[in-house]
Order: sequence, then C-alpha cells, then structure tokens
Amino acid sequence: MGRTTRLVAAWAGAVLLAMGLPTDGAVAADAVPRVDLRVLVVDDGGPSVAALRNELETSGTPYTRVDLGDSGRARVDGAFLSDTVDGRPRAKYQGVILPNDNPFGAGSAEMAALADYEKRFGIRQVDAYTYARPAVGLNTGHAGSLDGQTAQVTAAGATGPFGYLRKNVPFENNDNGVSESYGYLATPLDKQAEGASFTSYLDAPVPGTGGRGSLVGQYTHDGRSELVVTFVYNHYQSQFRLLSRGIVDWLTQGVRLGAARNYFALHVDDVFGSDDRWDSVLNCTPGDIDCPPGSPENDPIRMTAADAQHAKQWQKDHGLTLDLAFNGGGSEAHKEAHGGTDPLAQQLVADQGSFRWINHTYNHPFMGCVQDTSTVPWKCATDARGNIRWYSRPSIVAQINDNRGWAARQGLALDKDELVTGEHSGLRTLPQQKDDNPELAPALTQTEVSWLASDTSREREQRSVGPSLTVPRYPMNVFYNAGKAAEQVDEYNWLYTRKSDGGSGLCENSSTTTCLNEPLPRTTGYADYIVPLESRIAMSHVLANDPRPHFIHQSNLAEERIGYQPAEKILADYRALFADSTPLVNLRMRDIGAELRKRAAWSEAVNAGKVTAYRVGDGIAVSAPAGVDVTATVPTGTVQVRGTGRIAFGSAYAGSRSGWATPDAGQTTVVLALPTDGPTTSRPLSGKAARVQAPAASLPVPKGVSHRVPYGPGDTVRR
Repeated sequence: MGRTTRLVAAWAGAVLLAMGLPTDGAVAADAVPRVDLRVLVVDDGGPSVAALRNELETSGTPYTRVDLGDSGRARVDGAFLSDTVDGRPRAKYQGVILPNDNPFGAGSAEMAALADYEKRFGIRQVDAYTYARPAVGLNTGHAGSLDGQTAQVTAAGATGPFGYLRKNVPFENNDNGVSESYGYLATPLDKQAEGASFTSYLDAPVPGTGGRGSLVGQYTHDGRSELVVTFVYNHYQSQFRLLSRGIVDWLTQGVRLGAARNYFALHVDDVFGSDDRWDSVLNCTPGDIDCPPGSPENDPIRMTAADAQHAKQWQKDHGLTLDLAFNGGGSEAHKEAHGGTDPLAQQLVADQGSFRWINHTYNHPFMGCVQDTSTVPWKCATDARGNIRWYSRPSIVAQINDNRGWAARQGLALDKDELVTGEHSGLRTLPQQKDDNPELAPALTQTEVSWLASDTSREREQRSVGPSLTVPRYPMNVFYNAGKAAEQVDEYNWLYTRKSDGGSGLCENSSTTTCLNEPLPRTTGYADYIVPLESRIAMSHVLANDPRPHFIHQSNLAEERIGYQPAEKILADYRALFADSTPLVNLRMRDIGAELRKRAAWSEAVNAGKVTAYRVGDGIAVSAPAGVDVTATVPTGTVQVRGTGRIAFGSAYAGSRSGWATPDAGQTTVVLALPTDGPTTSRPLSGKAARVQAPAASLPVPKGVSHRVPYGPGDTVRR
C-alpha cells in the first residue's frame, strides 16, 4: 500500500467513526482542524451580498446568513465561529462574505473576532463591495460609472480564480437613461504594510491616466486574505455572472459543496408539421384562435429538405446539437397533399443520428380543456351542467402512441420517456384553464412518460404530473408564425408598440411588458434589435447555472431561417468570453429533468439542515439523507473513496471537477480524498497579529443595480 493510499484509508476510517459508522479501526484526532463546508454571509441588505447569496443558492452551496438589520441576530464571536468536536478544533465556516471590509463599526469586537478566526484557521474573506483606500491595500483612485466598459482578467487572475474566462469582462449598458454600474478603479499602494501585498485579478483602464485600476484583487495582510471587490452589482448583471464562479472558488479555496456549469439546449417544435403565418393586414394569425373565424389563411410555413440539410451542417459548424420535437402526423398530411412523398421527412430520417428526437404528439392537438373559440381570447367549453369539457384520456394516449408508432415505422430512434405536448397543453394554462387536465396524469402513467415539457413563462419550477416530472422550457421571442424577418418585426411591433404608433397598445396596459420607443424598421429591426435582445436574455440563463432548455419552432428554420441568428450570437459571444475548459453543456431533455430533480432534493435537504459536510486535511465527508445525491466542486485529482477502492469524482469543468455522487450501499456518507498537492486550507498565513481597519463608509448604489434594468419588451417573464 502506497503512502497516499494509507493516508486516504486511515483518514476515511476516522471520518466514518466520527459519523457513527463501523470502521476497521479508530484514528486518533490530531492537531489538524475540522473545517465545515459552509459559508458565513454577513448581509447588509445590499445588492452585492444578495448576488453572492444567489450564487451560493443556485449552485447548492450551504451558507449561514447573519442579517445586520435584525436587532435579534446572532453575535459574531469566538463561540459563534468555532468550537471543538471530538477533541479536534472545528471551524464552523470555510469562508466569510462581508458587505465590505468592515461592516460592524469602529472598534467592533465582532470584526476582531472574525479577523482572529480567519487567521487561526486560514479562512478567506470576500468584501462584496468596498471602496478603494489604503485600508484594503489600494490608492483612492477613480470613482464613477462603469457602464459599457470592458474589464480584463489579469495574468494573475488567469492563473488564479478566473482561469475559466478567456479575458474580457464587459460591463452592461442596457439603458442609456439609467446608471447600471458604479465602481472604483485604483492601483495598489506603492508601499504596502510590512508583510502585506495586493494582487489584482481584474482591472480596467483608469480614465485620463493611461493606466489600469483594479476592480477585483486579493489583499493579503496581517495573516489574512481578502478578495477586494470595488464595484457594485446585482445577480442579473452579466459582469457578475461571469465572475461569480471565480469569487466563490477563491473564497472556498476550490473545495465546496455545490456546482455550477453553463448550459444551453435548443428545442425545435412542430418538426414535420407546418405553422400558420402571421397576417400583417389583419394583425393576427389566420388558422389560429387569435384571428376571427373565417379569416383567409396564408401559406403555411414548413421546412424543406434543403432546410434539413442546412440544419445538419449548422450543427456541425457551431458545435450544438438541436432537439427536434416532431409530429409524425404532419408528415402524413404532407404526403396526402403532395403525391405521397415527403422529402423533408426522408432527409431528416436519413440524418436522424445528427439530431436528438422528442415526441411532440402525432397531430399537435390542444390537450387541455376543449377550447371555445367563439370569443378572443378563447375560454374553456362546458357541458350542460357547467362542468369543464376535457380532451379525453384515450385521445391523449393515442396521440402519444401514434407518434411513437410512426417513428418506429421510419426507424427513427426515440426516447419514449420524453414528451412535449402541443402548446404545453394538458397543463394548466392561465387565465382560462386553472388546473391540469385530470386525464393527463393517468395518460402519462399508461404511456410511461417520465419527462414532460412545460413553459417557464407559466411555471418556472419543476413539478410532478402523475408519474412525470416537468422540464420547464424558455420560449424565445422568435415567433412560431414567422418564417421571414419582416413578418417577425411586423408582429413584434404590433405587440410592443403603442396604439399611437400603430401597435396593439397591449404594452400600455401591462405591468410586465414595456413599450418600444418607436416601431422597429421592417428591414433591419430583427438583426439590429430583436436578435441582440433575445440572445442577451438567453445568455443570462446560460450564465445563471440554469439547465432549462430554450425552444423555437420549425418555421424559424425554414424560409429565411431566422431562428439561427440569435443562437449564433449566443454561441459566438460565449466562446469569446470563456476558455476552452468551460464549454457550454448541451443536455437532452431527460438529463435536464434529472439535473433539476437532483438539485431540488439537494436544496431541500440543505435548507432543512440535513446535510453535514466537513474537511479534515485532504479528506472530505458529506452526509445527506438517503436518496439524496451529493454535489461538490473540488480540485482535479479528487477521488471518491468507495470501500477499499477509489474512483474519480465528477467530471472536469472550468479547471476543477464537479458533479454528483452517491455513497456506498447502506451508507449515508460520501467520502472524498483531495489530491495531496491540491489547495490547502486550515493553514494560517504568516504575518503580524490581525489588525482591524476602520469600517467602510456608506457606498453609492446606482439605480440600475438596486433594481434590475429591463432587457427589453416582454423580458420579465423569460428570466
């Protein structure tokens, strides 16, 4: 047995003993402290701390919050921060987030206790937003708006916490009428205090000087390390989302519970079917329920074989696999109308291995309540007793199975666990249909559907529908009834301009949708306004560790193929921002559903206080309730100890390893062994006794940071 193996085996035995589980032998406690994998967040109610809390929550990293505005809050003292467990000193928190470098006030015993704690256990501190001054190792520097500026990761940042970024970190400027970013650009002190140093990780040009000033940097002093952030932000802003991973990884020294990745999946609905076309004269869609009955229908929009070939090549060129939600009945209807042939189906079936396929029902019916379309908007039809009439269970089952049968006859590989109903029908649809179709859940049971698509604009969270779990999808504002850019712009103007500008005026009576200042030009409005807006909204989901897929329609890949443009911008922008070690994660629907399910179970366990995790030296033990998978982010080389063997933990991403793990059969503890040359915690820094600087003064917070700046018309329902 090698030295590393002996150390891991001995340490694992000690962990299991501490957990009350049987071991081959006890390992005595030594001077190496135990560090609980939990973050302490001292919260002043400001947007920067709220943003960091959001990052911890979405990634599944446990934290304890101390609310400075609560007069009855816990006091931060030695007993609050540490104690002794089984003869071993314990640090209760692996990192500390403060609103600034000293939020407690001059001469505070709480700040002194924190400083002593950080030095004793080698714990790091993030100053969520503070101003540049000598107390944090900086000159006073320049203060002002950062809207529209581009900061850059320094060489030290690239080899340190921000190595997953390519270089540039653009600061948003979504509204010229609102200040969205504010910060301090400053250089490190020419002469630091004895033993102190400042290393900038992110900087930007200082106006009027020709030099560069730090926005994020590490201040090491008095036996402690602080990450000094000198700009304010909220959790919606892309500059924070780009940096949030690195901030938390720096704080936790690369070892923490929870994980974050950047996800993007694009579903294409109605494949093999055809979509009705927007009428710019009637300002509605003939053939759909938003147009008066009897309105003359325009030519429907349907992909061709050439469009299918383009889709295959586009995927290859852009490195993204599309998920095609298909209606086999659409192909049969096309054959009936066109001499028994369907070149589109022939091409896609021939190239089926290039795509992923999802059952979208055979004929795309509305499978909720029976719709009464005698009025606009429609309402649920009722029987003579006033009871809602529902699409029947046998009909739902037939739509699911008929589409499966069609796929089988074509030799089309299909995962029967996944289903997208037409318009997400069958699920509750407010305001008309307040409940799910009661026939839906039994039909899903009968057809063994596990994953059912839903619409995030109606319900963002995953939920159960009979045996199935929903997979919420983001609708992109590229309309199903538009195959050409001019059609998209015309409908967009109708929806989002005032009556005085020729629009519907709906935006004037909405609390969630803003009006365009003026109608978009029909020839350039799509490329110049809609594409940047839709790609920016989708990118905000990508950067938020959100695996939920986006969806468009087959009509958007036909004719002028307008659906590709926002996707191409998302992919190009992403690759310009992130290093190759941090690729977009493109999951299929069932895997997205499983990820959401695991997260929900983990979050519930964490919030209920049922997760215990700590580190002793190079070993980690995580205990969670039975059936709850454990998630963590750890250095490359980390292994999970299983019995007498070891397996690599998780998978590589952003320079670390992250993922999910389950304990051995009959156990509730996941045991991880860090690489012996990995990051080391619980090791105090050299330096004099910790000193506490004067508290930071009140810091400016621009309006655009206190409140989210709207991305554009209708974006609030698509966050």
